[in-house]
Amino acid sequence: MVVKDLTNRFYATLIIPLLFFLFFTTGCTVQNEINPGPAHMENKNSSDKAETAPHLTQINYYDLIVVGGEPEGVAAAVSGARSGLSVLLIEDDRALGGLITLGKLSFLDMNYGKDGTLLTRGIFKEFYDAVGGTVFDVEKAKKVFTDMVEEQDTITLKLNTSLVEPIKDGNNLIGVRVREGGEIKEYYGKRFIDATADADLAAPAGVPYTIGREDIGEKEKTMGVTLVFELTNVNWPRIVNYLRTDGDKYSGAGKRAAWGYKKEGYSYEPKDPGIRLRGFNIARQDNGNVLINALIIFGVDVFDPESRQKAIARARRELEYLMPYIRENFAGFENAELVGTAEQLYVRESRHIIGEYQLTIDDVLENRDHWDRIAIGSYPVDIQPSSKDDYGFVLGNPDRYSIPFRSLVPLKIENLLVVGRSASYTSLAAGSARVIPVGMCEGEAAGVAAAYSIKHNISFREMTKSEEAIKSVQEELVARGAYLEPFNIKDPLTDHWAYEGVKTLRRLGLVKGGYNNDYGLNEKIDKWFFQTILNESLKKAGSPPGRYIEVSARPANEEILKSVAFGLGKQVETVHEAREILSELGILTDELKPYFTDNNKRPNKAEVIMLVANLYKYCLATP
Repeated sequence: MVVKDLTNRFYATLIIPLLFFLFFTTGCTVQNEINPGPAHMENKNSSDKAETAPHLTQINYYDLIVVGGEPEGVAAAVSGARSGLSVLLIEDDRALGGLITLGKLSFLDMNYGKDGTLLTRGIFKEFYDAVGGTVFDVEKAKKVFTDMVEEQDTITLKLNTSLVEPIKDGNNLIGVRVREGGEIKEYYGKRFIDATADADLAAPAGVPYTIGREDIGEKEKTMGVTLVFELTNVNWPRIVNYLRTDGDKYSGAGKRAAWGYKKEGYSYEPKDPGIRLRGFNIARQDNGNVLINALIIFGVDVFDPESRQKAIARARRELEYLMPYIRENFAGFENAELVGTAEQLYVRESRHIIGEYQLTIDDVLENRDHWDRIAIGSYPVDIQPSSKDDYGFVLGNPDRYSIPFRSLVPLKIENLLVVGRSASYTSLAAGSARVIPVGMCEGEAAGVAAAYSIKHNISFREMTKSEEAIKSVQEELVARGAYLEPFNIKDPLTDHWAYEGVKTLRRLGLVKGGYNNDYGLNEKIDKWFFQTILNESLKKAGSPPGRYIEVSARPANEEILKSVAFGLGKQVETVHEAREILSELGILTDELKPYFTDNNKRPNKAEVIMLVANLYKYCLATP
């Protein structure tokens, strides 16, 4: 304010002190980088531990603190603010949107039921409509996220602010210590939401977790990461025409999206042995450029910033060799030029926290509903490759399944919810549930749950056992536009006589149904399938054989039974001995015996899956 005369100076001497007085007595927050709105103090008489935190003032205390400006974090913060909470949103980078804006992943993995119902609505649907659909312009998405936060007066946004460590009182999370503008600062809150991609708040707070596929005995396996790259001077009509007529039923193209070129992608031989090119997922931007999701990088420690930066550098070097190949082999890219790459890697998997309930692969592929549903997903179980020798797989394709509130509530630490790809899912279930639309729905639910928790002075853990609390959260979400309709959808495969065997080996990632949920149970067994499920089952059960078991090209019953016995460490000379041993141990059950009477018969997958599943269970139960 500019004071132009003595009269104005006189009033200024009265008004300015009054403004300062009102500021510190009404609970207003300091201005933040984007939004100067108030953060109101409520429930001052509650027994929350944050009330006793040291150095507590009205400008460093919030109802809700959301760590992580990923799409899930934006949804959580906006949801909390719409519920009347004062919210602090902390993001360690320069912009909101994370994977979408800085990772340039502008191709949403949508979740529709097989009847065409859009399952992810609410705040996610607001974002989807604002950016214009499944494929969108990255700069537009950045503005939409910013606008969503700016519209809420009670959100204080801190960009370029990194988490240093959680502040706890026993098992109660009461605050966060951050690095902001070169200084260490502390912020305290009643409730917290970890919306970081890697559970960066939950893990150091003491929440238990696994990494990658550790939970299924594959410690060394984590899905490869991707660096999205941007090209200009592409011929979009030619791309569309080629992908619509290339004879690949999995290729396709539209006005803004295209997908295909599998043969061309997999035929490329990278210079870097830890990189692979696959088929293109292409997202067209408003300026005509395209973003390509296709370059997979292996051997990256996603928790190490230096390793991440080296991975980006490796991919950029590879692009020098890749661009001539693309111009020569990809229709529509004859004149393409590299514009640049994303700032961040697309990391698909890291930590999987353990919560009150872990969503399982059976939940996903049996289309299970949960009484405490707070989101519904349906994306195929897409397990991307973890090494150069691995090509990934689609484990199955659900109609729909629900995410229980319990999967957001971590073990051991109070006042905290975890949303997004590091929520409480098993590694295989995360192959579906990790996608952004599901995570944004979880974020919205977490914001509503935080408001309920504070208002009713009930912990998140207590809410997992309260039908009244969950019903109230569900009703509020539905009132805001969420889709949470109960469902009862039976998977017909559950009636197959060998389904228990399928479930056992599917939980280990060893049998795959693909997009059509076809496990080939009536197909004849082949060498590679049998060798894989036998050796991997033994390994995962902790009882590896002395050497890798190999069989002939067309294994028949005699060879299969002897191989299974050998896997147990039994040296058998005849198939009769193998039958006796496996029958005595309950591996060759009465149900299976009729299928293995003819020594020369080549069995179907169903029989062998059941046999190997029984072997796995036996080994697991035997010290």
